[in-house]
Amino acid sequence: MSLKAKLEAVIYAAEEPVTLGQLAALFADDAFECKAQQEAASAAQADEADMAAAQPLPAAQEEYVPPEPELELVQDSAEQTAETQPELSPEAAAEAELEARRLARQRDHEVREILRPLLDELIASCASDDRGVEIREIAGGFRMATKPECHDAVRNFVKSIKQPLKLSLPALETLAVIAYKQPVTAPEVNEIRGVDTSAVFGTLLNRKLITTAGRKAVIGRPILYKTTREFLLRFGLRDVSELPSMEEFEKLAAQELEEPETAAGDLFDQRANPALNPEFNEAASEELEDTEDENPSTAGTAAGN
Repeated sequence: MSLKAKLEAVIYAAEEPVTLGQLAALFADDAFECKAQQEAASAAQADEADMAAAQPLPAAQEEYVPPEPELELVQDSAEQTAETQPELSPEAAAEAELEARRLARQRDHEVREILRPLLDELIASCASDDRGVEIREIAGGFRMATKPECHDAVRNFVKSIKQPLKLSLPALETLAVIAYKQPVTAPEVNEIRGVDTSAVFGTLLNRKLITTAGRKAVIGRPILYKTTREFLLRFGLRDVSELPSMEEFEKLAAQELEEPETAAGDLFDQRANPALNPEFNEAASEELEDTEDENPSTAGTAAGN
C-alpha cells in the first residue's frame, strides 16, 4: 500500500483532526522509504538517459571484491575502543542530549517536508474528483468532511437521527464577543453587550465552546476566557483568523440599514407632499367638499379671496 493511501485511511478513520506532527511521528519510516524510492527512480531515469546519449562501453571486467576482515580482529578493536573511551562529563552529556534533540527535530522536519506534498495531492484529488467528501484543514489538523454541494443531503440525514446543537441569541452574541476580543473577561463582555451574561458563560463552558485562559493582571484578577478547539470544529474554521473581519460586518450592516432608511424616506416624502399620495389627496378633497356644503359663505369668501 502506498504512503498516500495510508494517510487518507488515517484521516478518514480519525474522529478528531489529525495534525501533521501526528502523521510525521506515525509514518516516519514510510516517509524515508518513499523518499528513497523516489530518488532511486529518478536516478534510474537519469542513468537511462545517460546510457542512451553515451557511446557503447567496453565489456565490464570482473569486480574486485576485497577480503572480509576477520571477526576476531574487529571484536578486539571494539573492546579496546570501549576500554579506552573515557566516561562523559555532565557538560558533555548535556551537549550530547542537545545534539540528539536537534537531530530528532531535523528528522521530524524532513518527514514533514515529505508528507506535506502528499497531503496537498490528496486534497487536490478529492477536490477535483466527483466525490462527496474532501479533506480540509480544520483546527490545526486534517479532517475528512463532506463537500458544500452535499450540504442539504447531509443536513436532512443528520436531522433524521439527532437534534442539532442550538444556541440562543444571547449565547451567540456572547460567543462572538469572546471570539473577536479574546482573551477577554466577563465584565468586559458585559460592558460590550450592556447586560449581565453570567448564565450565558455557564452554557458556553458546558458545551466546551469557550475555556479559561488565566487571569488578567489588574485589580481583582478577573478570569480571562477564549474560544476552544471545539469552537473551531463546530464552525469549520482552521483558526480564529478565518473569522469575518469587522469591515465585512460593517458593510453588511450598512446594506441592511440602507433599505429601511429608503422606505422611511419615501413615507416621509408622501406625508410632506400630499401630491405623492393619491389616497391622502382623495380624503382631503372629500373633506373639503363637505366643509363647503356646510358653510357656503365661507366657501364663497375663500373663492373670492
